[in-house]
Amino acid sequence: MKALVFHGPGDKAWEEVPDPVIQDATDAIVRIDTTTICGTDLHILKGDVPAVTDGRILGHEAVGTVTEVGPEVSGVAVGDRVIVPAVTNCGECSYCTDGMPAHCQSVGGVGWIFGHLIDGLQAEFARVPFAGTSLVKVPEGLSDEQVLFLTDILPTGFELGVLNGDVGEGDTVAVIGAGPIGLAAIMTAGMKGASRIIAVDGDEFRLEAARTFGATDTIRAGSGDVAAQLKEMSPDGLGVHVAVEAVGIPETLDTCWAAIRPGGTVANVGVHGAPVELPIQDLWIQNITLRTGLVSGTTIPELLAGIQNGEIAPERFATHRFPLDQIMEAYDVFGNAAEHRALKVVLSAG
Repeated sequence: MKALVFHGPGDKAWEEVPDPVIQDATDAIVRIDTTTICGTDLHILKGDVPAVTDGRILGHEAVGTVTEVGPEVSGVAVGDRVIVPAVTNCGECSYCTDGMPAHCQSVGGVGWIFGHLIDGLQAEFARVPFAGTSLVKVPEGLSDEQVLFLTDILPTGFELGVLNGDVGEGDTVAVIGAGPIGLAAIMTAGMKGASRIIAVDGDEFRLEAARTFGATDTIRAGSGDVAAQLKEMSPDGLGVHVAVEAVGIPETLDTCWAAIRPGGTVANVGVHGAPVELPIQDLWIQNITLRTGLVSGTTIPELLAGIQNGEIAPERFATHRFPLDQIMEAYDVFGNAAEHRALKVVLSAG
């Protein structure tokens, strides 16, 4: 089969590799029908994830069709259309039974293994460990594009931004950073009753997208004191109820500290590559809560229901579409997202 193979920082190739085979009784083989590219893939190609070694097939987001199952797989069968989430779930370890498969102990304590610790999903076929508990059947009537982004970015924005932020009825929510993850938080905040959702970004295209994804207001980064503007837009001038940090740099986290109201919650979603300051000397007296975390994908059923009842429309993330065998071109577009006005690219087989 063909697959996108990592050969070290800055080096990748769409090339022939051996077909995947059943290795464990709980495995399944899935034909990849639709996949996409994540910002994490770009970090891998920069050399930022040393656990990814030469020869690894990349990718951790896909929708496909089951073509083979191991003897101990239950719940899915050959011919089923399935979502292949980024996080693998053994269903038996204490973290999985407690609803935190991000730390599944059966796969080494990090549920994200595709394109990381094992071969991934930017390929014609893939092996899926713990298929019975990891794969999610696609409900009848939903297209691949409607469910593709349930594999990673939509649960990430919802779980780490909206749920960790404890968004409630009538809340004012600020989302700092309107990239795909920030947009996912914006799209899903209304599911928990947020009445005002304010997107902050320096890119006008992303702010335009934020308005279509559910933002009631937008602020362009660099247009004065952002924290002060957020406070002015809060109901009583005391600050926002929830601030979602979706960039991963010290400056945006500082904006969250400055914009949050007493008793509010800062939900950190961005991946920080440098140390940040936690101004505990100021935060403790304000009763500020800080939440961090890794996506577990446990909200996929709730998000599927949101798609079916029309609350959310994840297919809006798809701005560019390519055949799977044009994945090298798709990487060029996604890697230069601002130039191409790209949110997410969709790669389809056949």
